Amino acid sequence: MNYINNIRKKIGHDPIFAPAAGCIIIKDNKILLQKRIDDNTWALHGGYLELGETFFEAMKRKVKEEINVKPINPELIEIYSGKDVYDIYPNGDKVFGVVAIYIASDYEGDLRFNPTEVVDLRWFDINNIPKDIHSIDKKPIEDAILLYNQKYNS
Repeated sequence: MNYINNIRKKIGHDPIFAPAAGCIIIKDNKILLQKRIDDNTWALHGGYLELGETFFEAMKRKVKEEINVKPINPELIEIYSGKDVYDIYPNGDKVFGVVAIYIASDYEGDLRFNPTEVVDLRWFDINNIPKDIHSIDKKPIEDAILLYNQKYNS
């Protein structure tokens, strides 16, 4: 089942609203980011909801699919929407996201990325993250680092 692909078959590249969820994992002053296969930018872990799925369920599913781990005690940071989460994919698809972003400071499982979605997986110091961050992930990543610093580095 892939709701977004089914919609795209009907409407092409026209703009759509797309509910999504993601998780930012920050541990020991390092943030875990993945390099996306579609546009070669660094990004958080997550993706679109399927029909009947909650934001939380989708976040857990996508993190497992993309990097093979389960976040421990993820907490909701924010639900992002509006022009800050507008994206045009390399194939021309236009999307206005409605995105629930969670933060976790630990995970269980063995980190391993899915090569059909991710080309690299790396830890970065929270004070030295890469410049080529996926556009819609910049604000959530900034917010997550701020929250992490307030909780652990104040």
